[in-house]
Amino acid sequence: MKKEVNPQDTSRAEAFELWMSSPMPMVTLVKTMDVSRLVRFSKKSKLSFNMLLCWCIGKAASTISEFFMIPEQGKLYCFDRLAINVIVKDSKGRICSCDIPFDDNLHQFATDYQQLTRQAASSCESIFMDDYMVIGTSAMIETEIDCIVNQYTDKFSNPMVMWGKYRKGWMKTTLPISFQFHHVQMDGGHGALFLKSLQKIIMSVI
Repeated sequence: MKKEVNPQDTSRAEAFELWMSSPMPMVTLVKTMDVSRLVRFSKKSKLSFNMLLCWCIGKAASTISEFFMIPEQGKLYCFDRLAINVIVKDSKGRICSCDIPFDDNLHQFATDYQQLTRQAASSCESIFMDDYMVIGTSAMIETEIDCIVNQYTDKFSNPMVMWGKYRKGWMKTTLPISFQFHHVQMDGGHGALFLKSLQKIIMSVI
């Protein structure tokens, strides 16, 4: 459920005063992840690598309370659940947007991911979940990418996680992941903690 809250009653009170009116309030952090285990698990389980990574993103975010708040048009809102947004290529060769509710159960998330992305692709219509705090993702897997910085618009202040094609090395497979967030929502320390947690979860998926 989405609920407006008074910023002064939250841990983001000072950040709200400092950054809400900033012309560029977004922060981008980049970390190169070891995704060797996730790639192996994807091939063994026949589950999409991108779907698995989206689940890991939701799992890491769900442990950090700041992910459940978001600034929108000068106000601060609190949510009680998360969703992961993915970009889907539809049946007409265009792209649409698809929100997938995060579930701590990987198999349930995989089922929802498959069902909703297929629905969006076949209907050529985006699927939005307004009662969820949505984490955007963008996978540009045509080539390796070192860093991605998304444009900022006050119409979309949600956090974004972005990546390109993973890189196979002799000893491990790596993937640089860019994480962009609104400074009102969280500080750099929270962002770094998210990336640290994400790497740990990626390494623990079996």
